[in-house]
Amino acid sequence: MRRPVRVAAALHVSEGDLGRRAATANVIAQATALALVALTSLVVARVGGASVLGTWTLLRVLPWLTGVICSCGLPVASAYMLSGARGEDPRVRPTLSLLVLAGTVVGVAAWAVLTPALHALFLEQVPARLLLLMGVTVVTQLWTVWAKACCQGRADMPGANLVIVAEEVAFLPAFAVALVAGSSSLTAVLVGLVAAGVCSTVIGLSRLAGRGFFGGWARPSRPLARSVLGYGSRAQLGNLLWLVNLRLDLLMLGALAGPATLGVYAVAAKSAELMRLPATAANYVLYPRFARLNPPAAATEMRALLPRACGLTVAAAPVLAVASAIGLPLLFGAEFRAAVLPACVLLVGLAVEGAAAVSTAYLCGIGRPGTNSAGMALGVVVTIALDVALIPRHGALGAATASSAAYLSAAGLLTYLSLRISARVAPARVVALEEGTT
Repeated sequence: MRRPVRVAAALHVSEGDLGRRAATANVIAQATALALVALTSLVVARVGGASVLGTWTLLRVLPWLTGVICSCGLPVASAYMLSGARGEDPRVRPTLSLLVLAGTVVGVAAWAVLTPALHALFLEQVPARLLLLMGVTVVTQLWTVWAKACCQGRADMPGANLVIVAEEVAFLPAFAVALVAGSSSLTAVLVGLVAAGVCSTVIGLSRLAGRGFFGGWARPSRPLARSVLGYGSRAQLGNLLWLVNLRLDLLMLGALAGPATLGVYAVAAKSAELMRLPATAANYVLYPRFARLNPPAAATEMRALLPRACGLTVAAAPVLAVASAIGLPLLFGAEFRAAVLPACVLLVGLAVEGAAAVSTAYLCGIGRPGTNSAGMALGVVVTIALDVALIPRHGALGAATASSAAYLSAAGLLTYLSLRISARVAPARVVALEEGTT
C-alpha cells in the first residue's frame, strides 16, 4: 500500500507558508487594498467628478500594462522560477534582477513613444508634458508587481500582502497634500499616483533585501534568461488576454463615451470586483503551491478545490448585488446611480470567478501557461465582438454585458481544460489540508 503524499513534504517549504492561513491573510490584504481603492474612488469622484475619476482609472491601468508587456511577463515568470527547487539555483535571482532592469528601460522608452497616441485617444485632459512624465509610474508599477511576484514565489506571503496594501496606502495623503498646496484635482491625481508608486516600490524592494534576495548570487545565466522569457511570454499572453477581458471595456468607454461615462462604469466595476477577493486570494496562494507539488498531487488538489471555490463566488453574487444597489448611490451620490445596473450585470459573469481562479493557478503552476492563454482567448473573442456591438449604443450597460459574457465563456473553457489535463495524471493520495499546514 502506497504511503499518502504529505502536502508539506511535497512543497519543500515550511508549514504555514501556503496553507489556509496564507489564503485568509491574502483575502484580508486584498480586501484592505480594495477598500482603499474604493475610498480613493469616492474621494476623487467627490473632489474632481467623474471625468477626473476616469483619468485616475486609466493612469492606474496603462503604465502597468506597458511595464508588464515590455518585460515579457517577467512578474509571473519570476513567481514560477522562484518556487520550490527552481528558486534554489543561485543564478535565478541575479538573472531576474537584470531582466527587470531591461524591462524598465524598454517600458519607459515605449511610454515615451506612445505618449502622443495615449494623449489623443484616451487622455486629452492631461497635458502632454505631464503625461510624458507619468512614465515614472511605468517604472514603479513594474518594480512593485515584480517585487510582489518574487515574494509570492518565495512563499513570503506576508511580504506580498504588505506590498499589496502599500500600493494603495500612499495615494490619498499625497493627493491631499497636493490639493492643499493649490493644485487642481487632476494634477493632484498625478502627484498621488507617482507618490504611491514610489512608496510601494521602496517597500517591495526593502522586503526582498531584508529576506536575503540580493545576497548569495552567482553569475546571471543567459540560457536561464531565455527560459524565463519563454515562460513569461507564454504566461503574459494569458495575462494580456485576461486584461483585455477585464479592462477593454474601460478603454473603449473612454474612447467612445468619454471620461464621465467611464467614471460611472469604473465605480460599477470596482463594486462588482469585490467578488474577486476570495478568488484572487485562492489564485495567489495556489499558483506557487501547485508549482511546488508533483503533478499527481497538484491534479488531485485542484479537482477537490475547484467546486468549493466556484460555490463560494456563486453564493456571494446575490449578496453583492443587493449591497451595490443600496451602497453605490448612498456613497457616491446621485450622479453614480447609473452604476447600479452595470454592477449587477457584471456580477453574473463574476459568479464563476472561483472556478477560473483555481483553473488558472493550476495550469500556470504545472507549467502550462500557454493552455491557460488558450482559455483566455475565448473570452477575448467574446469581449471584442460584444464591446464593438454594444458599447456605442448602450454605453456602460453594454460594456457590462460584454464583460459578463466574456467572464462566463473564459471560466467555462478554463475549467474544462483543467479537468481534462488533470484526468490524464495518475491520482495521488494527498493528505487533506489542516489549519496551519501546507
